[in-house]
Amino acid sequence: MPNFVAPEVKKFVTWDYIVFAALFLVSASIGVFFAVKERKKKTSKEFLVGGRQMTCGPIAFSLTSSFMSAVTVLGTPSEVYRYGASFVLFFLSYTLVIIFTSELFLPVFYRSGITSTYEYLELRFNKIVRLAATLIYILQTILYTGIVVYAPSLALNQVTGFDLWGSVAATGIVCTFYCTLGGLKAVVWTDAFQMVVMVAGFVVVLIRGTSLNGGATKVWEDAHEGSRLNIFDFDVDPLRRHTFWTIVIGGTFTWLGLYGVNQSTIQRCISCKSERHAKLALYLNLLGLWTVLVCAVFCGLVMYSHYKSCDPWTAAFISAPDQLMPYFVMDIFSSMPGVPGLFVACAFSGTLSTVAASINALATVTFEDLVKKGFPNISEKMSTWISKGLCVLYGVLCTSMAAAASLLGGVVQASLSIHGMCGGPMLGLFTLGIVFPCANWKGALGGLLAGISLAFWTGTGSFIYPAPPTKSIPLQLSTLNCTLANSTEALLTAAPTLAPERPLLADTWYSLSYLYFSAIGCVGCAITGLLISFITGPSKGEDIPPVLIKPVCDLFCFWSKRLKIFLWCGVRHDNLEMDFEKKLPEAAANKTRTDSTFKNNTNKENNHQIRGYNSEENSYTNISRESRL
Repeated sequence: MPNFVAPEVKKFVTWDYIVFAALFLVSASIGVFFAVKERKKKTSKEFLVGGRQMTCGPIAFSLTSSFMSAVTVLGTPSEVYRYGASFVLFFLSYTLVIIFTSELFLPVFYRSGITSTYEYLELRFNKIVRLAATLIYILQTILYTGIVVYAPSLALNQVTGFDLWGSVAATGIVCTFYCTLGGLKAVVWTDAFQMVVMVAGFVVVLIRGTSLNGGATKVWEDAHEGSRLNIFDFDVDPLRRHTFWTIVIGGTFTWLGLYGVNQSTIQRCISCKSERHAKLALYLNLLGLWTVLVCAVFCGLVMYSHYKSCDPWTAAFISAPDQLMPYFVMDIFSSMPGVPGLFVACAFSGTLSTVAASINALATVTFEDLVKKGFPNISEKMSTWISKGLCVLYGVLCTSMAAAASLLGGVVQASLSIHGMCGGPMLGLFTLGIVFPCANWKGALGGLLAGISLAFWTGTGSFIYPAPPTKSIPLQLSTLNCTLANSTEALLTAAPTLAPERPLLADTWYSLSYLYFSAIGCVGCAITGLLISFITGPSKGEDIPPVLIKPVCDLFCFWSKRLKIFLWCGVRHDNLEMDFEKKLPEAAANKTRTDSTFKNNTNKENNHQIRGYNSEENSYTNISRESRL
């Protein structure tokens, strides 16, 4: 391969460091503000779920910021640059995910009055299922968070000269600081600020890049000529990396595992003061997801227009595709000190929000699912101190995991794949509980193990035996206008080598698109769980509180009340779930006439639902779990 002369790209200067440091300073200040403001409210509920009085606006910003990490800021433009704008089809996946989350999963979690999503598993199944799911979530989140910290730090270090371990340490320290001091409220409001920074960084890059490359029309023409606008590929081959079907179907499963049953998402939603606010937060968050996605895709197209004749990746000016975006920023803003600092702040806004959300969610899950189960009579003051201590502990663990991630290769896609492999079986487990009343705890546990085994079998095989190049070849990139180095060295031709032997499954099962890992885990968990449940004896619907089941069959059997009741499998939805907007206020006035056939624990759940119903908003309002125990 010929040698090319890399153009001089400046490194960070003083103004860039000042702008970047301002992001960390504001984030830390928000934690101090809420620590001072809420100093008299020392309950663990205030600290972990914001007193359940948050409104939809800041929660929507927080959700968007938490899941649009630096992997999105750096990875998506690079993906579009190399493979084309088909990534924009994720807007369909995001839409389906938000609809399923707000209409299927959220109502059940919200009305149950839980703090940890894994509390639901004990209410629906038993302690064993809850503990298994909790431990899987903790390990998965620590690993993922460490990689989210390390990957952007590495990319920015090699291009901007920004200190690698300095940025890793600063991220861990600042996130731990404001999580520990301010709790969920600090995390939510800091996320809202970081969301604004993220969008501002994208907009600045888009404006500057578009103006340097002849305007939006010229950028669009270049993208079209370079085949970057061939978005709709309806090939049904599941081995293709990105097609319409892999993105819409596989992407929906992957993101539903991250959104629908993820503690970080549900914890924010149940912190809202009513179910209506929680749903509004999710739908407003959808607008944020679309905004960030469109900005990232257009940044990739602008970047292609800029480098269409001299690709820095092919010419070896950078060592990894994830460095394309920071290289582009340092290139176009070389004469504007301080602006590269804004982009780095944009990238790290995604990292800070993701890490903070993970630390807060890990502390909540550990406290609710492990500490409170072992020490049920612990005081509120001690609960708050333990919660803060857990934030510190997980901050240290996640930062340390970043050091371990430095030993891995291909960390970005590997981390997303691992998230999908764990999130899919979790999605299947909660789907079993919420949608299928017949599922019992043996089926749930067996399904979870089967789903994880299937997903990791496929994922691990794909890492060892990558898909054939024909399934994921990047679009053509050119080095036509790159400057050749003055070199008289002879080009060496490598001797041909035999391709390593591949097992029978390497070109089929192991070559599935990584977006299907979550779907395999979810479907495998659900099918195995149902089979085991029927073999061992399905659960009796009469023993399950209606609040723990979502009667999905009502959507398809609206024409037949008898068929609906049959598909309820004995669960008494007719008292609370059918037309609850009209019946619950009436039931509240007559709750002493509750059906005597219900068991005591079912009565307790039903009374909670009646007392939590807000007739003015036609939705439920939050009441602490202690008030009903």
